[in-house]
Amino acid sequence: MNQVTLCVASGEDVAKRARAAFRGERQGAFISFASPDLLWRVLTRKRWDILRAMTGQGPLAMREIARRVERDVKGVHSDVHALIDAGVVRRDETGAFLFPYESVRVDFTLTAAA
Repeated sequence: MNQVTLCVASGEDVAKRARAAFRGERQGAFISFASPDLLWRVLTRKRWDILRAMTGQGPLAMREIARRVERDVKGVHSDVHALIDAGVVRRDETGAFLFPYESVRVDFTLTAAA
């Protein structure tokens, strides 16, 4: 299954994964955020709904995404472009929007406040 892991990772953690990948070690697909706050700022409830509608669906037009989440195109347009800016969604060669994964895993650790 083609799965992506959304995670909170430091720059050093990302660099370690990159070095391991260059050594030929399989890493899987990751989309990393610098902090839990940034992850939740980017992945709002409405954007989660968009990702859920796009997961495993292949390229979709903006109007089709809006239809699937039962929202107006203008609001979905803003949210899809925020996901593009964050590197979560991309456009394919035809201009359609793509989230090329069949499943999503979220991974981060909450620690005690200092």
